[in-house]
Order: sequence, then structure tokens, then C-alpha cells
Amino acid sequence: MKKIAFIFIVLFAFSISNAQKKDLTISQAVSSQYRFLYPGQLPGLKWVKNTEDYSYVGKRYNTILIEPVLSKKRSIIIGLDDVNEKISEIGKDSMQYFYVYSWKDENTLILDDNTRYIQYNYVDKTIKYTEKPENATGFEYCEANNNYAFTIDNNLYIFDDKGEKLAVTNDEDKNIVNGQTVSRSEFGIVDGIFWSPKGNFLAFYKKDESKVTDYPLIDISTIPASVKNTKYPMAGSTSEYIKIGIYNMKTKNTIFLDSDGEQRDQYLINPTWSPDEKYIILARLNREQNHAKIELFDAQTGKLVKTLFEEKSDKWVEPEHEAYFLDNNTFIWQSERDNYNHLYLYDIEGNMKKQITKGNWVVTDIKDYDKEKKELYYISTENSPLEANLYSVNIETGKTNRITKVDGTHNVGVNISAGLVIDGYSNLKTPRVYDIIDLKGRVMKNLKTADNPLADFNISMPEVGTIKAADGKTDLYYRLIKPTNFDKKKKYPVIVYLYGGPHAQMITNSWMAGGQMWLYYMAQRGYVVFTVDNRGSANRGFEFENVIHRQVGQNEMKDQIKGIEFLKKLSYVDENRIGVDGWSFGGFMTVSLIENYPEIFKVGVAGGPVIDWKFYEVMYGERYMDMPKENPEGYALCGTLDKINNIKGDLLIIQGGVDGTVVPQNSYTFLRETVKNNVQVDFFTYPTHEHNVRGKDRDHLMEKITKYFDDNL
Repeated sequence: MKKIAFIFIVLFAFSISNAQKKDLTISQAVSSQYRFLYPGQLPGLKWVKNTEDYSYVGKRYNTILIEPVLSKKRSIIIGLDDVNEKISEIGKDSMQYFYVYSWKDENTLILDDNTRYIQYNYVDKTIKYTEKPENATGFEYCEANNNYAFTIDNNLYIFDDKGEKLAVTNDEDKNIVNGQTVSRSEFGIVDGIFWSPKGNFLAFYKKDESKVTDYPLIDISTIPASVKNTKYPMAGSTSEYIKIGIYNMKTKNTIFLDSDGEQRDQYLINPTWSPDEKYIILARLNREQNHAKIELFDAQTGKLVKTLFEEKSDKWVEPEHEAYFLDNNTFIWQSERDNYNHLYLYDIEGNMKKQITKGNWVVTDIKDYDKEKKELYYISTENSPLEANLYSVNIETGKTNRITKVDGTHNVGVNISAGLVIDGYSNLKTPRVYDIIDLKGRVMKNLKTADNPLADFNISMPEVGTIKAADGKTDLYYRLIKPTNFDKKKKYPVIVYLYGGPHAQMITNSWMAGGQMWLYYMAQRGYVVFTVDNRGSANRGFEFENVIHRQVGQNEMKDQIKGIEFLKKLSYVDENRIGVDGWSFGGFMTVSLIENYPEIFKVGVAGGPVIDWKFYEVMYGERYMDMPKENPEGYALCGTLDKINNIKGDLLIIQGGVDGTVVPQNSYTFLRETVKNNVQVDFFTYPTHEHNVRGKDRDHLMEKITKYFDDNL
């Protein structure tokens, strides 16, 4: 009897504790998730330059703390008040918080609060103040000469060490743009300004957009509304013409690389300086994106020295990474030539010395190089496609070593001189850990072990597993979130959340399996939430990805249907209530699935969807689909306009009113065709938002999507 009473008490206590757990609100799951539901962090955690100390921003963002790793040195606290005191002495407004910061040297911080740069020496208590000009963008700091380069409108400028503004270009034609990213930031290009290692030269992109069509976006903030044009080269149309200039800091003269070769309709990708500033290496890619020439240019004259090597493919070549120089004469090139992204060692003459890494996994990043020990540090998926771990490889012997020992997704900072690594990681069971480890992976100091921020919430944890792709042999990873308070005897509706396109991976061995909190909010509302990374997605190798070539969406849909077949075998899934939700490529996939499989998908929400690939931009569109005139069958097969009559369920299209990525013509053309065919769909636009809905308005977006599924599924 006592035993029965004890069991009853335990069960009662458990039920009380479970009942006390909170439900997520839409705001907590969306706009507030990173503030309140994200595992605790150490903001701005990094090595202090030239030391064995690390620094991070304090909880209230009004201090920067410097801590030793193992020594008994005292901690140093740099207060916001200390900086503001010096700012007030020159009559400038105080900083409100420590935002973005970096280390110029062991004593000097570079602080950035979006409107200015402040160099603060916390030992001497001195500052150097640089105001960002109004409308200036793309600031690039050069440590070697203490100068800043930036753009205003379409021209490039420099703030020299004395704070004087120098004009590098002076183009009055607004179609000529200097110092900005090119090729719509494809190929990993995020900058348009490239300082040389010693600060003697400044390389920059110059693009001529005069023959690129304008796309009109409507600005409703003016009375009457006005047109704001953006340059948008659609697939098959005339693209921008790119050159690379080199500005000499001593002579104040500019030369241009002689990179036209036999054609002007091409891509110039990721220019890289040699350490001695003699050369620039870049990849010159043809319009068809199937033939890349990696070329060496003389930085003094701009002349082509030689083509170092070439890469070709019957699908596409996508050189996303700049050359990584080990010294003046050797560099590392990243390539997918053997199906997986790996590292290859070349000399400056173009001779391949060796393949450094090899295997059925991909290198995702190079972190650092120890010149004395010949050790290269890199991140790869060798342990699992779901993970990111730090490894080292000896350039001479080829011996590799896994440094991060805990399975999961690692974000690291390597300190070669100290022989230490800042290791921040999470996995399915671990919210967040920050350790200092040595180069053998031994933990030297734990900086923080975050508590589970969801411990007080009634949330289902994800399940991760594999299914076979439509080819019958390839493993696909899925994430399954069961409804909160799951009852295996019940039948639940399903939301398939997807992206499905290249350069994205939805499922990782990280906290909550990489899923955004809204997915768990929907599980809380009684949905099974399911995601599968189909063929075509990232970090699985070129063969896995290139199934989309000339037929985007087709194999991806087949893999998603394999996911549906898996779901239908689960006794608790209601196969008559399956919905699908995605944005951008995921929006395209949503429309495609609800049109091609109307008997399966009862509800769809498609955000910023590509409706017709003829409406999408040159670089991305032609890489995967070729030009419309070269692949008319593929464009017809992958289009959605001729399949509108297949729609049987409920479909909501959401469009950013000033979307310059997937332009509104996609959604508006789709709506026009639904009217012509007397097909009913729902539509909502966010008039002032671009390709996605950010900030506080995102709560509104996700509440709308939630309500649409609640009402219709």
C-alpha cells in the first residue's frame, strides 16, 4: 500500500511539474527567440590580437572583458563610460552600446556603431575618431595603412590616416558602379573592395550596368508613390560588364586588369592578392558557367601573366572561394572537381603540387595556417554531413587530425601562436558550450555552458533520421517534430517545412536540429512538423547537388514525396491533412508541390516564390537552368503557370512589395493566371519589405501563416 501511495505521489508531482510548463507565444517563437529562447552566448568572443587572452562583450553591452586563459593575470574591463569620456572631449555624441568590435593590436579596439569608427587604446586612453559620411556603404579597413575605403552612391573613396577624404573614382554616369559587390553577390562575392596585404594598393570592382534592364519597385512612402528602379538582369538578358581596377596609394593612379580575353560577357570571381603584392589571382568564368580559368595578373601593369589552370564541367563550375596563400609562391585552391569540395596545393606557376584533403565529405572553411609547423586548420563534414568540426592537416606529410572531439556543429577561432582554439559548439543534446581547447582537442578552460533556455516550456524535441531518396540509394536526412503532449492514438495534421534548393542545409547536429522556433510553436499547436533535405541541397557533394541541372524542382519534389511516403507509414499522421510551407526556393517548391501533387497537399503557404525561372536573375538562374533559349523544355517543365488548374487545396502567396531578389512580377503573373483560369488562391503583400519580412513585422507574417494553417488544415 505504501508503495502504491509513493508511486501516486511521484506521478502526481510529475503531472503538476509538467502542467506548470509554459506554452510559447508567437512573439517568443519569432521576434524574441534570439533574445530569450536562444542558448546563452558570449557576444563578440574572440582572441585579443598578439596575445593569449580572449575578449567578449558583457551582458548589458556596456563592457568589453579581457580574460587570460591559464595565467593568473587579472581580468581587464573596458567600460563604455571610458570610451564616451574620450568621445565627449572632442564634442561628439556618446556611444549607446558596444556593438561590433575588433582588435587593431593588443591594446587598441576598433569600435563600429554603424555611424562611425572609433579606435580606442585602452592603455593610453586615446581615441581616433572617424565619422562615416552619410550614405556611405561597404567600409573596408586596412590595418597596414590605417585607411578606410568606402563607397558613396557609385563612386569609391578613401579616408587616409589623417582623416582626409580621397576620391578614387569620379564617374558621373550612375550606370558605372565602383567598389560594390558584383554578380548579385553570387559565387561567395560579398565585397567590392580589396586592400593589398601591405596597404600599398586598393583593388576594386567596376561594373557597367548601362545595358542591364531596370526593374521598377514601388516606394509608397512618397506622395504620390514613386518608382525606385533596381538593375535586374533576368535569365537570357544582357548582364553587367565587370572590370577590376587597382589604385596605387603612392601615385594616385588607377590601372585595370586586362581580363577581357576573348569575351566581355563573363564573371570575374574573388580577386586575391599575393602576400608580396606582385600579383592578383582570380577565376574568370564564362557566361555559361561551365568553364573557369584561374588566372594570374601582374598587379603593377594589369597584364595577364598566365592561365594557371582550368576547370570544366558539363553541369556548372562554381568557384566560391578566393585563393588562400601560404607564402609568396604557393596557394590553396578549393574545388569540387572530384565531386566533393576539397583543398589543392598549387605554386605560383600553376603546377598542382598535391591534393591536400580527400574523401566523401566537404571542406566548408579554411581557418588558419601555421607556417612553421606546416599545419593547415579547416572545417569539414568528415564526421557527418550534419556536423562542422575543426581539423588540421600537415601540408608536407598529409597527416590529418580531428581537433574538436565533441560531435556537433562547431564555430571556432584558432590562435596559432598560443596553440589554442576558442570552441563554441552545440548538438542535439547540448544547447551551447564555449571552451578553450588546445590543438589536440583537450579542454583547457570552460568559458560557459549554457542552460537549456526551453526548460520551462512545453516543447517537443526533434527527431533526426534518414530515408532513401527517390533514386533508391541516397540517404536523405529528415527532422521530425511531434506535437506537444503527443498521443500515439491520435491523428495529427502535418506541416512540411522546406527550402530544397542549393546552398542551404536545413538539418544539422545542432541545438534543435537547426530548426527555427516557429516550427516548435506549430508542434505545440498540434501539428507534426517535418523537414527533409532533398537532393540539390548543400554539403553533400556535387553529384548530390547537380540533380537540379536544367530541371530545378523535379528531383527535389520526388525526394519530398519519399518523405510523404515515410510520414504516411506513421500511425499518428493524418494523410488527409498535409500542408507545405517554404520561402524563396522553398516558395517555388511549395507552389510546385501543391500543383503537381494536389491529392497529397491540402494547404500551401509560398513566400517570395519563383514562379517562372525566366523571371529570375542571370547568375543563379543560368547556372542551374542555362539560358531560356538553350533549355526551353526545362523552363516549361519547371514553370508553374501552366499547372494552375491542378490546384485543389488552399494556397497563400506572400510577396515582399519591394523584393529585389525574387521580383514581384513572379507573384503578380501567377495571380493574373489564376484569375484567367478562375482558380481561387489567397494573396498577401508586405509593401515595404524586400525578399523577406524582418524586424517586428515578422511576428505579423508568422501569425498570418499560422492562422492560415489553423483555418484550413
